[in-house]
Formats: sequence, structure tokens, C-alpha cells
Amino acid sequence: MSSVSRPTPPWAIVTLREVMVKARDRSYLISTLVTLVLIVGTVVFNAYMSTRADEYTVAVTEMQSTALENPAKEVVEAANEAGQADGGNTSFEAIFADSPEQAEELVRSGEADAALLVGYDGWTLTGNEELDGGLQQGIADALRAYTLEINAGYAGTTAEALLAGSEFQTALLDGNTENQFMAQFTGFVFGFLFYMAAIIFGMAIATSVLEEKQNRVVEILATAIPIRQLLYGKVAGNTVLAMIQLALYAGAALLALNFTDTAELAGTIIPASGWFLVFFLAGFLILASLWAMIGSMASRSEDLNNSSGPVLTIIIAALFAGLFAKGQLLVAASYVPVISTVAMPVRMLNGDVPLWETFLSLAIALAAAYALLRFGEKIYRRAVMQSGGALTLRKAMKLES
Repeated sequence: MSSVSRPTPPWAIVTLREVMVKARDRSYLISTLVTLVLIVGTVVFNAYMSTRADEYTVAVTEMQSTALENPAKEVVEAANEAGQADGGNTSFEAIFADSPEQAEELVRSGEADAALLVGYDGWTLTGNEELDGGLQQGIADALRAYTLEINAGYAGTTAEALLAGSEFQTALLDGNTENQFMAQFTGFVFGFLFYMAAIIFGMAIATSVLEEKQNRVVEILATAIPIRQLLYGKVAGNTVLAMIQLALYAGAALLALNFTDTAELAGTIIPASGWFLVFFLAGFLILASLWAMIGSMASRSEDLNNSSGPVLTIIIAALFAGLFAKGQLLVAASYVPVISTVAMPVRMLNGDVPLWETFLSLAIALAAAYALLRFGEKIYRRAVMQSGGALTLRKAMKLES
């Protein structure tokens, strides 16, 4: 008994064709490789900069009598102890000069980063052309602690007693203070990747539809497969390409994090990155349908530039939501299709989000993607066979399919 193989669906054939054409495109492959190198390079460079040791040399005047204390030297040593505390990598070294003038000359010649001088009118930290922010902050904190200790001694007490009860901790009612910076940075990365993929692959869909319309290839294809199957294949093919590229970028970044001293960050980012890929799928399906409609209603390349404004506005809104939305605005944005692509993963980085909220947001995005794909199919079938000038959405809806 022989089994009859089922024919391959037309949309799957179109999907495979879209993927294979792009996979053979040298410019696409080169741009993907260059972007991967840039992402890995950025992660490694940031990790290097965050772990790089800062070493400062501070010129102080040497006291002529060994019986006298050297307050400037003590301040520099205190700054060094603070910089090395809790695994820190900032060091301060005092080098001695015979006079304030010689100390300033050491700074001028580059042998010292700054000179810490004390006189009747107070303390002066002197640099050459500029003073590094880390150097200023380290010396300022050490000097504050030093003078507090001295003044407390004059008052017959201790610095600890004067500061008793001044300690405080930070907390948020909604979110995690340790994740704030990570959420902001990762939100920017998510938004940028979504923006880039939506523009590159979305415009590829619109251009492909327009070229087939201009060359009348779509009329030949329409005799072999249903028009809606052609649309489904184009949307599916470019969605697959976008997902693969995005997964490559995310995987390269996380792999680079694991090989640096910031590997612990990967454990925080991986769950949100996984959800970002899921939400990206829904968001891109929505935008792919819009790009296909734009391509079918255009008659020349210039029409694409003129009619792509609304889609670009949505993409930019998603990018800005990931960057700037806070509090209840971020919560509301996490339920808006397309914008939720960035907003919901950022919420998950900021703090714990109930699982039902995540699935509700995803369900809304998928429902919007399905509805817009069906609507886009109707516009595509009506507009793609029309020659002549560009069509507006209202005109396209009045056409017969």
C-alpha cells in the first residue's frame, strides 16, 4: 500500500524562496557579520572598561620634620584604602615634592596626575589641563573623612559617633534598585535591535512586493498560487530571517558576557531576552503586514518613502517606550501591541511581573497580529494587481478583490 505524500503548501514554497534569496545575498551576509563583530566588540570593550584599574598619582609636599604628620599624605592613603575596599580597582599613590612649586611642576611634567596642597586658606587639588572625575571624587571623600576625624577629636568624640544613625538603604516600591541601570541599558539594546530589524526586513517586504507589482511578476504568480498565499509566504520568510538574525545577535552578546567578568549579568538578561524574542515575533508580524500593504499600494520607490511614515512612527514609539517609559506609563505600554515588544521585557528586568500579565500582553499582541494579517491580506489582494498611480488606503478598500 503506497502512501501519498501531501503537496507542499504554496506559502511554504514562497517562504523558502525568500529565505534562500536573502541567504545568498552577499551584502546581507556581510552586514550581519559586521554587526555581530560590533556587538561582541562593544560588550568586550564595556567589560574591559568596567574592570580596568584606575591608577592616580598625587604629589604632596614632604614635611621637613618627621615628628609632624603629613595630612596630605594621609588623605591620599585614605583614598587608596577606600578605592581598594570591597574588591575595588582604584588606587592612589602619593609622591613627594620639596615645595608646593615642585609639586605643581610634577603635575605640569606629567609625573603626577594632581597635586594636593594644604595652606592657611584650605586645601587645593591642582591638575594640569583637567582633573579626572574619579580622582576628584576619591580625594574629596577621603578629605571629608579625614577632616571629620580631626574635628571629632577636637570635640572630644569620634567620627563614628557623629555619624551614628546617618546610614540608609535604598528601596523601590515597584522594581529593584540594582536592576535599574541594567534595565535601561538592555531596553535601549532591545529597542535598537527591534528598530533595525523592523526597518531592514520590513522595507525588504515592501520593496519585494513593489518590484513584483512593477514587473507584473505577481500576475504570473497569481495564476499558480492564491494571492494570499504569496503574502503569507513573504511575511513568514522575512519573519524567519529577522528572528534568526536577532537570535544570532542576542546569542553573540550573551556569549561575550559569559567570557568576561560581567558573566553574572547574563543570568539576569537571559530570561528577558527570551521573552523579547517571543514578543518580537508578534510585533514583527504586525509590522510585516503593514509593510506588505504599503508595498502593494505603491507604484514606484518614491511612494514607499512617502507612505512609510506611520509605520516608522510606531517603530520609534516602541524604541522610546523602551528608553523612557517609567511607572504606570511603562505598565500601560507593555499591553500595547508592537510597543509591548520592548516595554514588557524591560518591565521584567525592572522587577517581578506576574506571569499572567506577560501572557495577557502576548495574547493581545498575537491577536493584533492575526487581525492585521487578515486585514493586510484584503488590501494586498485588492491593490497588488492594480497598475497606475499609488493608492491610498481608502481607495484600496473600495477596490474589488
